[in-house]
Amino acid sequence: MRTPHNERLTSDTAEAPTARRDSGRAKSCPERRCVITGEVLARDTLVRLAISPSGLVLPDAQERAPGRGAWIGTNRADLEAAMASGKLKGGLARAYKTGELEIPEELPQKIEDALTRVVLDRLGLEMRVGSLILGTQRIIETARGGGVTLLLHASDSSEDGRKKLDQAWRVGREAEGSGERGMTLPLDRAALSVALGRDNVVHLALADDAAAGRVLKALTRLLHYLGHAVPMTEPGVRNAARADDDLTD
Repeated sequence: MRTPHNERLTSDTAEAPTARRDSGRAKSCPERRCVITGEVLARDTLVRLAISPSGLVLPDAQERAPGRGAWIGTNRADLEAAMASGKLKGGLARAYKTGELEIPEELPQKIEDALTRVVLDRLGLEMRVGSLILGTQRIIETARGGGVTLLLHASDSSEDGRKKLDQAWRVGREAEGSGERGMTLPLDRAALSVALGRDNVVHLALADDAAAGRVLKALTRLLHYLGHAVPMTEPGVRNAARADDDLTD
């Protein structure tokens, strides 16, 4: 992948100078500037783009391509509008100091597919290390005992099924009456079942802050890109996700 003019071949994950505070402790929150809007946003909500030696623009959802990269923080609809108006090409040309770029028409779908794959791969990894809790009854029992940090539902799960697990989750969190609910994923049971190698995966949960943080990090980027609300989470989960950022810098 090509490196922009005057930039070193190093990781582009160095932390921005700003900081947020969680639970009384300063925690660095990496930020990047969107090449379309010029806004500086939390890196977790942006998508990294890289270009091949021939100038082809591609998503780098895993953030592993060499060089600095360029970042976009818009949702899919706004990206498509920026492509149509030439704003994306202009922003990338300024970032890379070159006009020799090829932006494929299917870039928006390529980005969505790449971000979806990152989420599914992360869930698969958590499954293999034993971090995921599956099965409605097992989740209910764990949730009622206060052992669930993150509760997730397939997009095609039934409302009754979601309500039952959400209620158990609130009981375990001593949050009855709060209206707190688990997160409905932009993924259906078929996609989840294939990724996890199990039949009919409709609901899943994570008990560990670090595991929940890793899943939420991948999920936040996909939700933002699809134009969905990005969920608020407990400080421990946010900090775990940032700690994972530090490990990959």
